[in-house]
Amino acid sequence: MDRIALVTGAAGGLGRAVAAGLAADGWRLIVVSRDAARLAAAFGDRHLQIEADCSTVAGVRQIFERAAAAGLLPTALAHCVGNIRLGSVHRMSEADFDDCLRANLVSAFHTLGGFIGALREARSPGSAVLVSSAAAQIGTPNHEAVAAAKAGVEGLVRGAAASHAAAGIRVNGVAPGIMDTPATSAILGSAAGRDAAARQYPLPGIGSAEELAQLMGWLLSEHAARVTGQVWAMDAGFTRIRPLVK
Repeated sequence: MDRIALVTGAAGGLGRAVAAGLAADGWRLIVVSRDAARLAAAFGDRHLQIEADCSTVAGVRQIFERAAAAGLLPTALAHCVGNIRLGSVHRMSEADFDDCLRANLVSAFHTLGGFIGALREARSPGSAVLVSSAAAQIGTPNHEAVAAAKAGVEGLVRGAAASHAAAGIRVNGVAPGIMDTPATSAILGSAAGRDAAARQYPLPGIGSAEELAQLMGWLLSEHAARVTGQVWAMDAGFTRIRPLVK
């Protein structure tokens, strides 16, 4: 029986890495982005490609209607939609804050709702992984907006996991530190910025999307069948340990 996974934000750095890992593991994929051209550039004619806005109920409904029309019921969800809006709370514009919430929290809420609704209607188990951030777990300067949005994602993980565990639906999250993706190019674009970012971690360096994608793939797999309601940090110890200062 085919294993079918839905990857949102699939045209971005993390989404592409997750899609590649799941496809290599034998999953059939439904890939979603707001930009059909970027999907085609990333995947050619592979996979069911859907242009939709995950931050709206109508957009999420479109995803699952298209999947159903193709005879596909995804039993795994990797929600990779998100953005980074940096700036102190007293300087961030209303538009930037709203955009941060919509991309990171609102999209996760509506997409997870559509996914769980489809599973419950089909009486099928399944598994979802949402993406939080190290900034939701430890105070980081100028990260107020994204920290608030991602903290909401972590609450969503725990609440949904509790609501749907009896139906065999698992919901987990991952909380990475900074990763080398197009979304972080403004931070890592210069040698000085990259060096400063790398040195802030107890295990120095910059994470990769492929590393996080491997963890997300494991959480979606049968190997994590007893794992739900968890947020797994992949941040080189940033939120949990303080290295010895020499």
